[in-house]
Amino acid sequence: MKSAKPNTRRNFLLAAGLGTAGAAAAVATATRGVKGAKEAASPDTSSGYRDSEHIRKYYETTKV
Repeated sequence: MKSAKPNTRRNFLLAAGLGTAGAAAAVATATRGVKGAKEAASPDTSSGYRDSEHIRKYYETTKV
């Protein structure tokens, strides 16, 4: 009978940790979804490849 208490505590702590992680993931995806909707609503004026500063830096790091 004494072994039932530690398992119960472990299960509670495990469930509390998973619940917290799930809530954080839900908030993160909800926030990301709002940003994605705003970007999708704006008209896309670019067409094709766009060269930018960070792209050029990346290409410089890949040179042999």
